[in-house]
Amino acid sequence: MKKSLLAIFSLLIVLALAACGSESSQADNKDTESKEKDSGISGSITAVGSSALQPLVEAAAQQFMGENAGTTINVQGGGSGTGLSKISEGAVDIGNSDIFAEEKQGIDASQLVDHKVAVVGIAPVVHPEVGVKDVSKQQLIDIFKGKIKNWKELGGADQEIAVINRAEGSGTRATFEQLALDGATPVATQEQDSSGTVRQIVSETPGAISYLAFSYFDESIQPLFIDGKEPNQASVETNDWEVWAYQHMYTNGKPEGLTKAFLDYMVSDDVQNSIVTELGYLPITGMKVERDAKGNVTQK
Repeated sequence: MKKSLLAIFSLLIVLALAACGSESSQADNKDTESKEKDSGISGSITAVGSSALQPLVEAAAQQFMGENAGTTINVQGGGSGTGLSKISEGAVDIGNSDIFAEEKQGIDASQLVDHKVAVVGIAPVVHPEVGVKDVSKQQLIDIFKGKIKNWKELGGADQEIAVINRAEGSGTRATFEQLALDGATPVATQEQDSSGTVRQIVSETPGAISYLAFSYFDESIQPLFIDGKEPNQASVETNDWEVWAYQHMYTNGKPEGLTKAFLDYMVSDDVQNSIVTELGYLPITGMKVERDAKGNVTQK
């Protein structure tokens, strides 16, 4: 008799727990449906391209998806050239780039819509023990052309200089060559596809020099001054530091649906006043100058 009562009591507990679980699941489903209904958007999109812009888009995408259930933002790198090629082909929803589409050969910029979401400064970076903190622009050009081969020629350590480049198609490389090297072609040397890999190699290779967006600066590498000018946000905003680029997110035609919602989110206060600055980028609104696709700079 006691065993029967115990069995009945156990069964009632199981049924009660199952009912609670079902109610909880239904509540979760209703909450998800409510969020989808509130935002009015759902689905999946893919953004591909610039590795300099990638950390910002990834962070914003995570925050956006957290606020909009039922949406998925896939973010991939590959470089600005890849971003522009893929969006031109219609293979992705957004093509990320450090350069204007007009600057990329083979791209019909008239078919693309430019969405500028931030600005990023770019600077030469070296291994922390090279013993040099400031170079002239001509010395920088001579380093990357292979004319200056040892840091002791600049008053630094007796250490051979190891130049590391980004791969062809990199928007960071295109901007650096155009604005920091006055169009000079760097010496043939090792090339890397991603900014993260460049930072790691420079930090681990004695005598190494390369270039990175400010968003990749950390204590493992040392940024170089050029002609006494420090690479920082204030100097970029006035164009005193001339090596900077817009962060473009291109669409093939006018964006709609989830793509439009995400691009609007990228320039919202939620992103511009938090994620953008926290990750080392500059808000568009802070710039005191403008630059067009031909490189002309004007005061705002």
